[in-house]
Amino acid sequence: MKISIITVFPQIYDSFLKVSLVARAIEKKLIKVKFIRFSDMIESTQRIDEPTCGPGAGMIIKPDVIQKAIEKSEKEWGKAFKIFFSPQGKKLSQPMLKHLAKNILKFEDKVSSKSNISESDSHIILVCSRYEGIDDRVLKYYADLVISIGDYVVMGGDIPAQIFLEGLLRLLPGVVGKKESVEQESFSSAFFDYPQYGLPVEWKEMKVPEMILSGNHAQIEKWRKDQAAKKTIENRFDWFISSKPTSQEIDIAKKFIPNHYVALMHTQVLVQDGVVGNSSIASLDIHDIARSCATYDVKNYFIVTPLKDQQNILNSFLQFWRSDEGKEYNLSRYQAIEKVVPSLSLSVVMDYIKKKEDADPIIISTSARFKDFENKKWIDFFSQGRIFKKNRPVLILFGTGQGLCDQIIEKSDFLLQPVIGLTNYNHLSVRSAASIVLDRWLGVNFKSFFYR
Repeated sequence: MKISIITVFPQIYDSFLKVSLVARAIEKKLIKVKFIRFSDMIESTQRIDEPTCGPGAGMIIKPDVIQKAIEKSEKEWGKAFKIFFSPQGKKLSQPMLKHLAKNILKFEDKVSSKSNISESDSHIILVCSRYEGIDDRVLKYYADLVISIGDYVVMGGDIPAQIFLEGLLRLLPGVVGKKESVEQESFSSAFFDYPQYGLPVEWKEMKVPEMILSGNHAQIEKWRKDQAAKKTIENRFDWFISSKPTSQEIDIAKKFIPNHYVALMHTQVLVQDGVVGNSSIASLDIHDIARSCATYDVKNYFIVTPLKDQQNILNSFLQFWRSDEGKEYNLSRYQAIEKVVPSLSLSVVMDYIKKKEDADPIIISTSARFKDFENKKWIDFFSQGRIFKKNRPVLILFGTGQGLCDQIIEKSDFLLQPVIGLTNYNHLSVRSAASIVLDRWLGVNFKSFFYR
C-alpha cells in the first residue's frame, strides 16, 4: 500500500515511522510512505495560507496549494483514495477502519508472507491541514472521506493522521504477528477485550483471579467472555447497544443488566392546577406501556392506584386479556398484559420488588418539567453503566396527569432527563414518553458504520 502524506510539518513523523509496527510494515515493504510539503507547492516568496473570507480571525491553506499537492501525488503513484481530517468529520471507529481495509484498500487480497509494494497496490492520500482548516470547496471536490478522531480540537491533522495509520495498519496482514490479536481486541465485537493479567500472581495485595490460573481452558474462555461483557455493560453501554450485538451477545449481556421494572403512577401525581391527587386509568396506557415493557424485557409493569373503582376497572380489563378468549383474540397482547401488576401504592411496589429480588430497587423518576432538573440527582440517557454497577434492580416511574409530585421525585434516587424534541412542544402522552424512555435506556440502536 502506498501512503502519501500532505503536510506542513513532515518532521512530525520522523519518530513515528521508525518505531513499532509502522516501522515493521515499512521494513517488510508492506507499505511505502512519501511526504509532500505544502510549502514545496509555492515559490519561496509566496505563502501557503491566506486569511479566511468574511469577518473573524484565522488563516486557511489556499485551495490551489492543496490541488497542486494532490495532483503531484497522484501523478507519481496513481489515483488515490483521499482522506482529510477535521472535527466535523465522521468519527473514527474500528468498524470504519475494517470497512476501509476490506472494501476500499482490499487488505484481504494481500498475502502476508509474500506481500510487496507494486504498481497495483492501493494508494491513499492523507491531507493534514493546519490553521483554520481546509477550504470547504476543496473538501467537496476532493475528499473521499473526512475523519474526526473525537469531539475536541487539536492543532492540525498530523496527530489524527498518525492515529488513523496506527489503527489501519494493524489490519494489514503481516503487520501484527498474531491474527487473533486483531480479531479478539476491543471494538471488534459487541464487547471490549477481557481483562488481562501477567506475573507476579500477587501485586499490591491484588491477585490474578484463580480462574485464570486453573488450567481449565473451557472455563477460562467462558469467564473471559463474561468479564468482557461485564466491563462493556458497566463502562460503555453505548458501545454495546450501537454495535449490532448478536442474540448470543445479548444473552450474555443480560447477566450484567439488572432487572428493570416500570410503575405508572395514578396517585401522588399533579392534577388540575398542580394539585396533588389521583388520576383515572386509561386502557390505551395499559396496552401500550405493557407492550413496550415486553419489548425491552421489563420484568413487571405496575399500575398504581389506591381507588377501588379504578382497581375494579383494571381488574376487569385484566380478567379478559388473561383469559383464553383474550389469548385467542390477540396472543401478543395477551403476552404483554401478563407483565401488568395492579398496586395500591409505591411502597407496595417497592416491597414487591424487594421480595422478588432480595434488594431495594433504584428508583428513577421521569419528568417533563424543566424546573425539576434544578435537582442535582438528574441523569441522562448515557448513564446506564453508572446505574448498572450498583447491582440492584431498577424501577422507572412515570406520572400521569401533569406528572409526578415533588414528594415522589424527592424520594427517588435519580431523575431522568426529559424527552426533548426540536420544538418547544412538551405534551407527550405518558404511553409515548414511556416508549421513548425505554428505547433510549434499554434499546439496541446500532449504527451504520459506513463512512459516507
